[in-house]
Amino acid sequence: MEEIVTQLEMTAASQLNPAPLVDGVALRTTGPGPLIRELHVRIGTPYRWPSATRGDGEWARWLAEPREYRLIEYRGEIAGVADFAAQPGGDVEITTFGLVPEFVGKGLGGFALTLVVADAWALPGTRRVWLHTSTLDHPNALPNYLRRGFRSFSRPV
Repeated sequence: MEEIVTQLEMTAASQLNPAPLVDGVALRTTGPGPLIRELHVRIGTPYRWPSATRGDGEWARWLAEPREYRLIEYRGEIAGVADFAAQPGGDVEITTFGLVPEFVGKGLGGFALTLVVADAWALPGTRRVWLHTSTLDHPNALPNYLRRGFRSFSRPV
Protein backbone atom coordinates (compact mmCIF):
# COMPACT_ATOMS: atom_id res chain seq x y z
CA MET A 1 0.00 0.00 0.00
CA GLU A 2 1.26 3.46 -0.89
CA GLU A 3 1.60 5.76 2.12
CA ILE A 4 -0.42 8.97 2.05
CA VAL A 5 0.64 11.60 4.59
CA THR A 6 -1.91 14.09 5.90
CA GLN A 7 -0.80 17.24 7.72
CA LEU A 8 -3.24 18.69 10.22
CA GLU A 9 -3.38 21.88 12.26
CA MET A 10 -5.23 23.92 14.83
CA THR A 11 -4.79 27.66 14.64
CA ALA A 12 -6.50 28.56 17.92
CA ALA A 13 -6.76 26.80 21.25
CA SER A 14 -10.53 27.26 21.09
CA GLN A 15 -10.62 24.79 18.17
CA LEU A 16 -9.80 21.90 20.51
CA ASN A 17 -12.88 19.73 20.81
CA PRO A 18 -12.19 17.78 24.01
CA ALA A 19 -13.00 14.10 24.16
CA PRO A 20 -15.01 12.86 27.13
CA LEU A 21 -13.02 12.34 30.30
CA VAL A 22 -11.60 8.86 30.76
CA ASP A 23 -11.04 8.21 34.46
CA GLY A 24 -7.48 7.09 35.09
CA VAL A 25 -5.89 8.68 31.98
CA ALA A 26 -3.22 11.24 32.80
CA LEU A 27 -0.02 12.68 31.38
CA ARG A 28 3.30 12.63 33.16
CA THR A 29 6.11 14.92 32.04
CA THR A 30 9.36 13.10 31.48
CA GLY A 31 12.69 13.73 29.85
CA PRO A 32 14.53 12.20 26.92
CA GLY A 33 16.05 8.78 27.44
CA PRO A 34 15.91 5.05 26.79
CA LEU A 35 12.23 4.77 27.78
CA ILE A 36 11.23 7.15 24.98
CA ARG A 37 13.16 5.05 22.48
CA GLU A 38 11.60 1.83 23.79
CA LEU A 39 8.08 3.27 23.54
CA HIS A 40 8.66 4.51 19.98
CA VAL A 41 9.72 1.00 18.98
CA ARG A 42 6.78 -0.70 20.73
CA ILE A 43 4.21 1.75 19.38
CA GLY A 44 5.68 2.43 15.96
CA THR A 45 6.75 -1.00 14.75
CA PRO A 46 3.24 -2.12 13.66
CA TYR A 47 2.81 1.15 11.73
CA ARG A 48 6.32 1.32 10.26
CA TRP A 49 7.22 4.55 12.05
CA PRO A 50 10.73 5.62 11.01
CA SER A 51 11.56 6.05 14.72
CA ALA A 52 11.03 2.31 15.27
CA THR A 53 14.16 1.55 13.24
CA ARG A 54 16.41 4.52 14.07
CA GLY A 55 20.00 3.72 14.85
CA ASP A 56 21.90 4.88 17.92
CA GLY A 57 23.23 8.02 16.22
CA GLU A 58 19.81 9.03 14.94
CA TRP A 59 18.34 8.54 18.40
CA ALA A 60 21.12 10.56 20.02
CA ARG A 61 20.34 13.47 17.67
CA TRP A 62 16.54 13.16 18.21
CA LEU A 63 16.83 13.07 22.00
CA ALA A 64 19.25 16.02 22.01
CA GLU A 65 16.73 18.32 20.29
CA PRO A 66 14.58 20.55 22.52
CA ARG A 67 11.31 18.70 22.94
CA GLU A 68 8.58 18.16 25.52
CA TYR A 69 7.91 14.52 26.44
CA ARG A 70 4.75 13.13 28.00
CA LEU A 71 4.03 9.61 29.16
CA ILE A 72 0.39 8.69 28.71
CA GLU A 73 -0.66 6.74 31.76
CA TYR A 74 -3.75 4.72 32.50
CA ARG A 75 -4.29 3.88 36.15
CA GLY A 76 -0.58 4.18 36.82
CA GLU A 77 0.60 2.07 33.88
CA ILE A 78 2.38 3.53 30.86
CA ALA A 79 -0.16 3.38 28.05
CA GLY A 80 1.63 5.52 25.46
CA VAL A 81 3.86 8.46 24.69
CA ALA A 82 3.64 11.89 23.13
CA ASP A 83 6.18 14.54 22.38
CA PHE A 84 6.05 17.98 20.88
CA ALA A 85 8.49 20.66 19.86
CA ALA A 86 8.19 24.43 19.71
CA GLN A 87 9.18 25.87 16.34
CA PRO A 88 9.78 29.41 15.08
CA GLY A 89 6.77 31.67 14.69
CA GLY A 90 4.72 30.14 17.49
CA ASP A 91 4.24 26.73 15.87
CA VAL A 92 4.25 23.61 18.01
CA GLU A 93 4.58 20.27 16.24
CA ILE A 94 3.26 17.16 17.93
CA THR A 95 6.03 14.87 16.74
CA THR A 96 4.78 11.70 18.42
CA PHE A 97 1.44 10.48 19.71
CA GLY A 98 0.64 6.83 20.22
CA LEU A 99 -0.49 4.07 22.52
CA VAL A 100 1.36 0.84 23.22
CA PRO A 101 -0.35 -2.16 21.60
CA GLU A 102 -1.98 -3.50 24.77
CA PHE A 103 -3.86 -0.19 25.26
CA VAL A 104 -5.02 0.29 21.67
CA GLY A 105 -8.77 -0.09 21.24
CA LYS A 106 -9.58 0.57 24.91
CA GLY A 107 -11.11 4.05 24.34
CA LEU A 108 -8.16 6.02 25.74
CA GLY A 109 -6.88 7.78 22.60
CA GLY A 110 -9.37 10.64 22.36
CA PHE A 111 -8.93 11.83 25.91
CA ALA A 112 -5.15 11.27 25.84
CA LEU A 113 -4.93 13.38 22.67
CA THR A 114 -7.06 16.08 24.33
CA LEU A 115 -4.53 16.30 27.18
CA VAL A 116 -1.53 16.37 24.83
CA VAL A 117 -3.02 19.09 22.62
CA ALA A 118 -3.91 21.18 25.70
CA ASP A 119 -0.28 20.87 26.89
CA ALA A 120 0.99 21.92 23.46
CA TRP A 121 -1.26 25.01 23.52
CA ALA A 122 -0.01 25.82 27.02
CA LEU A 123 3.53 26.48 25.78
CA PRO A 124 4.13 30.25 25.86
CA GLY A 125 3.63 31.96 22.50
CA THR A 126 1.85 29.06 20.79
CA ARG A 127 -0.16 30.24 17.78
CA ARG A 128 -0.55 26.96 15.92
CA VAL A 129 -0.39 23.26 16.81
CA TRP A 130 0.19 20.81 14.00
CA LEU A 131 1.00 17.18 13.34
CA HIS A 132 0.97 14.64 10.58
CA THR A 133 -0.44 11.16 10.21
CA SER A 134 -0.44 8.67 7.40
CA THR A 135 -2.40 5.78 5.98
CA LEU A 136 0.12 3.45 7.68
CA ASP A 137 -1.01 4.64 11.14
CA HIS A 138 -3.84 3.04 13.09
CA PRO A 139 -7.14 3.49 11.20
CA ASN A 140 -8.57 5.50 14.13
CA ALA A 141 -5.71 8.04 14.14
CA LEU A 142 -7.00 10.43 11.48
CA PRO A 143 -10.64 10.31 12.68
CA ASN A 144 -9.44 11.03 16.25
CA TYR A 145 -7.43 14.05 15.10
CA LEU A 146 -10.38 15.38 13.12
CA ARG A 147 -12.80 14.87 16.05
CA ARG A 148 -10.45 16.83 18.32
CA GLY A 149 -10.61 19.81 15.93
CA PHE A 150 -7.60 19.43 13.68
CA ARG A 151 -8.07 20.36 10.02
CA SER A 152 -6.02 19.26 7.03
CA PHE A 153 -3.75 21.91 5.58
CA SER A 154 -1.84 19.76 3.11
CA ARG A 155 -2.32 16.34 1.65
CA PRO A 156 0.22 15.31 -0.96
CA VAL A 157 -1.09 13.12 -3.78
